[in-house]
Amino acid sequence: MPIDLRNVQDVYKDAGDNIIFATMNLKRQDQAAELAAITDLAEHLPAFNNSMAIRYPDSGLAVAFGFSRQAWDYLFPTAQVPAELEEFAPIVGPKHTAPATPADLFFHLRARNSAVPYELLSEIMTIIGDTTETLDETHGFRYFEGRAIIGFVDGTENPSALDTPEYAVIGDEDPTFINGSYAFAQKYLHDMKAWDKLKVEQQEAAIGRKKFTDIELADEDKLKNAHNLASQDNEGGIEHKIVRMNVPFADAAKDVKGTYFIGYARHWSVTKRMLNNMFSQSDRLLDFSTPITGEVFFIPSKDTLAAIADEDLPQK
Repeated sequence: MPIDLRNVQDVYKDAGDNIIFATMNLKRQDQAAELAAITDLAEHLPAFNNSMAIRYPDSGLAVAFGFSRQAWDYLFPTAQVPAELEEFAPIVGPKHTAPATPADLFFHLRARNSAVPYELLSEIMTIIGDTTETLDETHGFRYFEGRAIIGFVDGTENPSALDTPEYAVIGDEDPTFINGSYAFAQKYLHDMKAWDKLKVEQQEAAIGRKKFTDIELADEDKLKNAHNLASQDNEGGIEHKIVRMNVPFADAAKDVKGTYFIGYARHWSVTKRMLNNMFSQSDRLLDFSTPITGEVFFIPSKDTLAAIADEDLPQK
């Protein structure tokens, strides 16, 4: 059973120019009412997306919507569960910790025009607003030349465009949930004053690449815990990849600057190993970047969303 990209949410495209990330919890006051709201959203979300695409055809709207393990078990207690969906547990390294911040629902909305994701999220909230509480809403932007807010080109380690779906989209290893994806969302705050005090050569050694040209440094010129070394997954002697998107956000007047990291993967286990490597090896970038959230979500295929709308998910 091959992957069908027509059936995949927007998990393998770029992060976008104007971005909204939102995480929410269900209120857990009335399971039947909350399930009804989610099935209603699953039914209407494709129409919302199509309407926005018709009204704003040049917007480049892209949408991903998903569920955490705790939300899946609460909403669909008798349904089959995606093979690798689990609650994220904190990762404690020698110096730094990746916190777990449980959340039920995840949205990644992006477009060229900032009004489009705003409008779409507003429409979504007309359906689920009464049954959810928002934990975080982060508005991100595309920085100069697609760079991360720390000044380095982002996405260099991503697979090529032709190979991207293979690394981001669940295949026939989990046929019930083929064309879905696992998203890991993690919000970082940066100590830019400390980062900017480093010489460019020190920043490059910490990242493992040249700042201006994006050319990878020779191994002997990198720190042993350089970011592009510590964040790899080479399980079994093979480099495994995910689709990484690092989205800058800021409250410039308050000197708040950060990155919203989203990693889409065919296998959550790959992202999990990358995170374990980063924190166990004390990735040098973590000395300047503090994670404040962390949760893994399952991004259903369009067919699975339709099954949710029809209350017809495959049962255990």
